[in-house]
Amino acid sequence: MNNRFAIVLAAGQGTRMKSKLYKVLHSVCGKPMVLHVLDQVSALEVQEIVTIVGHGAEKVQSQLGDRTQFALQSEQLGTAHAVMQAKELLKGKKGTTFVICGDTPLIRTETMDALMKQREELGAKATILTAKLDDPAGYGRIIRNSEGFVEKIVEHKDASDEEKRVNEINTGTYCFDNEALFNALEKVSNDNVQGEYYLPDVIEILKAEGETVSAYQTANFDETLGVNDRVALSQAEKIMRKRINQEHMKNGVTLIDPEQTYIEADVEIGQDTIIYPGTVLKSGTKVGSGCILGPYTEIDNCEIGNETTIRQSVASDSSIGSNVAIGPFAHIRPQSEIADEVKVGNFVEIKKAVFGKGSKASHLSYIGDAEVGSNVNLGCGSITVNYDGKNKFKTVIGDNVFVGCNSNLVAPVNIGDGAYIAAGSTITSDVPQEALSIARARQVNKDNYVSKLNINK
Repeated sequence: MNNRFAIVLAAGQGTRMKSKLYKVLHSVCGKPMVLHVLDQVSALEVQEIVTIVGHGAEKVQSQLGDRTQFALQSEQLGTAHAVMQAKELLKGKKGTTFVICGDTPLIRTETMDALMKQREELGAKATILTAKLDDPAGYGRIIRNSEGFVEKIVEHKDASDEEKRVNEINTGTYCFDNEALFNALEKVSNDNVQGEYYLPDVIEILKAEGETVSAYQTANFDETLGVNDRVALSQAEKIMRKRINQEHMKNGVTLIDPEQTYIEADVEIGQDTIIYPGTVLKSGTKVGSGCILGPYTEIDNCEIGNETTIRQSVASDSSIGSNVAIGPFAHIRPQSEIADEVKVGNFVEIKKAVFGKGSKASHLSYIGDAEVGSNVNLGCGSITVNYDGKNKFKTVIGDNVFVGCNSNLVAPVNIGDGAYIAAGSTITSDVPQEALSIARARQVNKDNYVSKLNINK
């Protein structure tokens, strides 16, 4: 197999995005565009990947890490100039070089591979990725000769009436014989209105030298979408979301309404899980089999076991076991660990807490900075009072504890195994195991109190 290299163009600021965030770092389905591209390129088993960075170089490098080499384009002088920045890393090497923009998140590995294989099989010095459009206005046209090879690329403004009727367009993605690419780049001129060096000029140079240039036409134009503004970003999001949802459904997940279900990239979902409309599953989330999620539930970076139900609730950066019931209207905040068979009911908030197997907080409770044992029942309105205005403190509740309604556990405090807390208590000291703790004032009734107020006089 021939050596394969890839150049990812990620130097542009993307002024049309009107954003402080550099263009290729804008997310599509929870992942930066350039990372989508890199993931697909990496699956080609290329020997070297070079990412051209410019604007926001440090942020792009931080996002991609050691998965690629980097070359800096300090001045943005056109696409050919950008590719030329990889000269020191790639020039003189034999093989096929794939060139793609970092703002094309929808392209698939299969399409890249087919493009490169065509160049290698035909012995072409360059192969262009093309697509057909019903309305190609504004796009450069691919003009083929009688043998089906590329005769030229003509921009829309320069095309004749006959050429404008051609609906095969240049997508801006290419692969080249690596040595031919860098030899041709040396000959690219910036003698144009913009004073920039353009990659399509390489095609003209190769043709002038009598070299073969081929074109691979993809059947799916959506793959070639370049994101230059917020409108295109929303289009890419919609297409990617549909692609992700269909893949999950093919793998045995039921989406009641796919158009109203938002699943980001890299989410894992087990078979026979049912997802209702309005549910958002963000990157890093892993869901087991047989779960029920939604409607209107947001889960971010959580690991969820099997047969768990989460309805109209929010959970983030936490682990949730199997056979758990959460919601409606519950909030699982970061660093929480929910064991199997736990119930977290209406308007319960859990933060940085461990919930043991079979424990329950059925309604209207706040449990923060706590360790809750197994088979604990937290009555309505139970609160772990964890903050004194300066510092956070921990509450530890043993196994088989019963906490009565409207109780406050003022941390730091330990509740022993099997203890009972009387309803309405404010607990400020440790409670021994199997003890009953009552911490409330004795009821006092004052007879004839109202009449003594003389309110109506």
